[in-house]
Amino acid sequence: MNILTFGDLYKNRFGRKVEFLSALFMIPSYFGWIAAQLVAMGIVIHSLFGFDMYVGILLASVVVLIYTYIGGMWAISITDFLQTILIIVGLLVLVWDLQDKAGGFQTVIATAKPGFFNFFPPMETEAVLAYIAAWITIGLGSIPQQDIFQRVMSSKSEKVAVYSSFLGGGLYLTVAFLPLLAGYFARRVYPEIAAGDNQMILPHVVLVHSTLLIQILFFGALLSAILSTASGAILAPASVLGENLIKPTLKSPSEKLLLKVMRFSVLIVTIVSTGMALSETNIYQLVADSSSISLVSLFVPLVAAIFWKKANATGAVYAMFSGMIVWLGLKFFGPQWLPPTIPALAVSFLGQFVGKYIRISLFEQELSGDPVAAGGL
Repeated sequence: MNILTFGDLYKNRFGRKVEFLSALFMIPSYFGWIAAQLVAMGIVIHSLFGFDMYVGILLASVVVLIYTYIGGMWAISITDFLQTILIIVGLLVLVWDLQDKAGGFQTVIATAKPGFFNFFPPMETEAVLAYIAAWITIGLGSIPQQDIFQRVMSSKSEKVAVYSSFLGGGLYLTVAFLPLLAGYFARRVYPEIAAGDNQMILPHVVLVHSTLLIQILFFGALLSAILSTASGAILAPASVLGENLIKPTLKSPSEKLLLKVMRFSVLIVTIVSTGMALSETNIYQLVADSSSISLVSLFVPLVAAIFWKKANATGAVYAMFSGMIVWLGLKFFGPQWLPPTIPALAVSFLGQFVGKYIRISLFEQELSGDPVAAGGL
């Protein structure tokens, strides 16, 4: 059993030691993302059944673990396809119902606060920096991720991989607007509910003010979205853990042993993510931190590996560590107005460039026979 991961790209370009380091940075970047899905599912269970949210998080982790553990990528692909259809249908019906109660799209847009729908931020330093940080964190930070890579590599052909990637990007830009619109309309129609926890607005509105059909469609779509995202997110770091960290330590492992390793990895990732979800219940913060980790540590070496022939292993190591150190330092000790991802990404680029001139034999020697891989061109 041979599973391709993003770590293999780092290994082929920079060597096995950099592959190992990339896996160490990639795996933690998923914990916050998975935890955010478990928190969201805990909120849904709390809304529907009245269970304590922490009990809901534990139940969610068990459900996702079972079908990810048993089914693997094939089960996730099939369920993702069906769940995506349910997500789109459910959100379309909900948005249509709420906009009708709000008086229609034109009425809502006409009565919105001035500047509410502006695409660009006000020309103030803090606002512009926050705007840039938001775009690069989600837009670029999501690129060096195993869940995207594993879907591309699971495609039937190269053509299918390319077209499905463009289709996925299009859906990301269009379908993602639906919950935003639903939340905005809900605030306009039911301001008393909107005054509470932002994460609970839509569940409360649907439960209290919607018909049974809309409730079924909405919560079915919401649960589908969470399960779909969480299962893929768990399998991704589990694949990296098993393939890039554990497998190299085994001598001629059998297919059966490798399957056990992958399932063990799924279990470990789920346990760690559940613990994080129980300790931090702010979905936005969990997602932001998750994408930030991959952005400041893995994005630059990935770009360099693909597009820069003179990139070397030392630069990749500098980029990973310098970006992460600066991000952590500014996140906990930096000024509030400065998003830590911006300077951390800049330092990561600098580290990759410096590595061209300052090499560490520990990382470069294993590729000395390959001038391209060693950055010798």
